[in-house]
Amino acid sequence: MKIFFLQVMSDSLRIKDSLYRALTSQHGIPEPGTKMNLWDLLMKGGWIMIPLAVLLLLAVFFFFERLIAIRNAGKVDPNFMSIIRDHIVSGNVTAARSLAKNTNNPVARIIDKGIQRIGKSIEAIEKSMMNVENLEIYKMEKNLSILSLIAGTAPLFGFLGTIVGMVQLFYGISSTGEYTLGTIAGGIYTKMITSASGLIIGLLAYVGYNFLNAQIDKNVNRMDGAMAEFVDVLQEPTR
Repeated sequence: MKIFFLQVMSDSLRIKDSLYRALTSQHGIPEPGTKMNLWDLLMKGGWIMIPLAVLLLLAVFFFFERLIAIRNAGKVDPNFMSIIRDHIVSGNVTAARSLAKNTNNPVARIIDKGIQRIGKSIEAIEKSMMNVENLEIYKMEKNLSILSLIAGTAPLFGFLGTIVGMVQLFYGISSTGEYTLGTIAGGIYTKMITSASGLIIGLLAYVGYNFLNAQIDKNVNRMDGAMAEFVDVLQEPTR
């Protein structure tokens, strides 16, 4: 009798272990004691990780593309305005125009437009230079809206993946009729991977967007300073 009882207990434990393995395999839950690397953990997120990966690649690409463009726009020779001042004060407008025209940066293009308008009123010159400045700002802000869009949509994709995963989890439990606290908890944590990934991608895009805007503001201040200095030069008496 005792042997029969032990045999029944052994069979029950084997059946329970088989059911647990089946449930964990169905819902992607790791067995106790197993370790997962980062790649395996991300793969638990399901198909929604594909658009999230695309958003991450787009965010990285446009961040560095804009960073390079903005930094190139901010490269200005420290002696540029001094040379322009010397040429204009000495009456050599042609040399000043040639220097500005052959220098490839926003400040030089703004000053070139101002030199072209010499002879008109100060208000007309300032307006012409401001139009060029607005165009240069538009060039620097190009594609920044994509980073802003990614910052807003990546978390939403993550939440969508979590909701879809939860629906699949509870549907699987209702279909089998077998559930344990470990099964539910394990299924939930794997579905939360998409939410965490979406939030991280959105945060990175948001930080990158604001960082680039700060760099653009620095360039705008530099352009405003050059415009003000150029107007002061025009009001100085010629030699």
